[in-house]
Amino acid sequence: MTNVDSEKLQPDERSAYRVFRSIGTRWSDNDAYGHVNNVVYYSWFDTVVNAHLIEHGVLDIQHGETIGLVVETQCNYFSGLAFPQVVEAGLRVARLGSSSVRYEIGLFAAGASSTAARGHFVHVYVDRQSRRPVPLPKALKAVLEKLV
Repeated sequence: MTNVDSEKLQPDERSAYRVFRSIGTRWSDNDAYGHVNNVVYYSWFDTVVNAHLIEHGVLDIQHGETIGLVVETQCNYFSGLAFPQVVEAGLRVARLGSSSVRYEIGLFAAGASSTAARGHFVHVYVDRQSRRPVPLPKALKAVLEKLV
């Protein structure tokens, strides 16, 4: 049995990520404790991945035949973020399967060298109508291979 406390997680450095996107925090992102609430981090994960795919022409959220469904997600927090900070989100692909992708996202305070939070989610790509897994479309796979 592994003792989680003995495996202290460490933040990532910027060099661990392939591309970056800036995200402005909003007043409503802060919670009663004065920092960005944990649920907001997951919306940033979605924003970073989906914006990248849309900008590269491989995700059509309205009419695409293939869509990605989240089947797993996790986030580790190292330091707080708060409005009015700008967040710089790094993106990489850790695993590229035949119909699934593990995206990893590092969230940095603007200009910081290490992650304030790091997380991942796994998308399984499915047919929009049947919701059954399908092979990654070639164009999507080509974009994702650049993030590995």
